[in-house]
Amino acid sequence: MKIGMISFAHIHAESYAKALRRIEGVEFVGIMDEDSVRGRKYSELFGTLHFSNMDEFLKQDMDAVIVTSENVHHKEHVLASAKAGKHVLCEKPISISITDAQEMIDVCKANHVVLQTAFPVRYNSSILRAKEMIGNGVLGDIIAVKGTNRGQCPGGWFVDVELSGGGAVLDHTVHVTDILRWFLGSEVRTVYAEIGNTFTNHLIDDSGILSMEFENGVFASLDCSWSRNATYPIWGDITLEIIGTKGTLSVDAFNQKLNVYSNYLGYNHSFWGDDMDEELIRDFVNCIRSGKKEAPITGEDGLRAIEVAFAAYESSKKKSVIYLN
Repeated sequence: MKIGMISFAHIHAESYAKALRRIEGVEFVGIMDEDSVRGRKYSELFGTLHFSNMDEFLKQDMDAVIVTSENVHHKEHVLASAKAGKHVLCEKPISISITDAQEMIDVCKANHVVLQTAFPVRYNSSILRAKEMIGNGVLGDIIAVKGTNRGQCPGGWFVDVELSGGGAVLDHTVHVTDILRWFLGSEVRTVYAEIGNTFTNHLIDDSGILSMEFENGVFASLDCSWSRNATYPIWGDITLEIIGTKGTLSVDAFNQKLNVYSNYLGYNHSFWGDDMDEELIRDFVNCIRSGKKEAPITGEDGLRAIEVAFAAYESSKKKSVIYLN
């Protein structure tokens, strides 16, 4: 199977590329990146070709692409790839607008290609075990969930709303929203949020607290802030406290690590456990190889997640509860 990547703008791109190199039977055929310096750097690192023109890139013999560009470019890159007959794995958030996300889904379906949203946390072993326990009724009926997805402000284009579409709330809400929808088998019915700029000097939201109610009656809270200090790891905090009628379950999806403290680098994580990114890529590859018509994590899953994030922004602006359709 032949797979290419579109842009190395996102911090997950390098990890996905490493995963491609480790999967047997997968050929990493090229990188399309309009940033020629960045494109050449990573094409040399991974021993593949660099393209600065999308049309030339999509003419290559390949089965699928991984889109890891700035959020604002997801739509154009997914649409171009779908129309060229390439299956697509798109980095989250799937888009910076609900309308655009729906168009991406529709175009992929019309061109008979798979569209998968990159939610790697679904492949964490503690998350998988929690889903199994919930499904088997070990916790009884789920009543409530308290979640966090905190981290350091990533900087760069993430804090430029014209490129990112939003700050911490868009960046971090989608992961936990997807997990909760998956766990509960239910959609979010209402959202109330308090959003602000508390921890950085950037003109974008860096803090948010969401309260959500699901259609099945479960309610959940989420801290999705970029609240960690400058020496804290950018990515590495998803926790859940799941309360049921028969018990309570605590999940720390990033606790398979050593805590490393240095005079030079401050506090860092040295992970020894699950490689969620690799499992995500493997599942995408297996989906295409098996000829499935639908991805394990669909474009619709990506759409539902951003619906909650954008409802949070609306709630904070209006200072009221937002009801999702």
